[in-house]
Amino acid sequence: MFSGIVEEVGKVVAYEASRLTIAASITLDDLKVSDSILVAGTCLTVVSRDEATFTVETVPETVQRTNLGDLEPGDGVNLERSLAYGARVGGHMVQGHVDGVGHVDYVEPDGNSVRMGFKAPRNIMRYVVEKGFIAVDGASLTVVDQAGDGFSIAVIPFTREHTTMKERVPGDRVNLEADVMAKYVERLAAPYLEAGKS
Repeated sequence: MFSGIVEEVGKVVAYEASRLTIAASITLDDLKVSDSILVAGTCLTVVSRDEATFTVETVPETVQRTNLGDLEPGDGVNLERSLAYGARVGGHMVQGHVDGVGHVDYVEPDGNSVRMGFKAPRNIMRYVVEKGFIAVDGASLTVVDQAGDGFSIAVIPFTREHTTMKERVPGDRVNLEADVMAKYVERLAAPYLEAGKS
């Protein structure tokens, strides 16, 4: 489990034969083989590490459901180590189970922030609500508004500077994870809604 508070932006060193190697610094502190780590919003397992990098493995299901297949050496990726029990949670509960890939629709200055719009598949948009949470490439963000097949967020300067948001331009593909609480509410309410129809 993660909080969506990005600890640092790592750099892709290599991505060969399903093994993704990333250079990092902050997230390497106490990182061990077999630990879970959030890479661009995707929960992956550390299979090896050295003093400057760590390596994770991806499987076809992960590549098909995320934007990890787009990565090339030199690309930045948001990184977060898994939560420790008893620690503060500054964002929201992020599982690292990406629901699907959306894309950046627009990036516009908005006072001291940047307004970013995204287009997303219907299976994600059904859970997107104004002022609710969504994870974009692993970063916990608040939805400003939503309509149809899109939503927007306001990115404060700190978040923009310390995540891959500063590199995003219209057309870029992003990993999206809806708030898991919305999914549980829908599942629990479904029998009662169906009963009301009969």
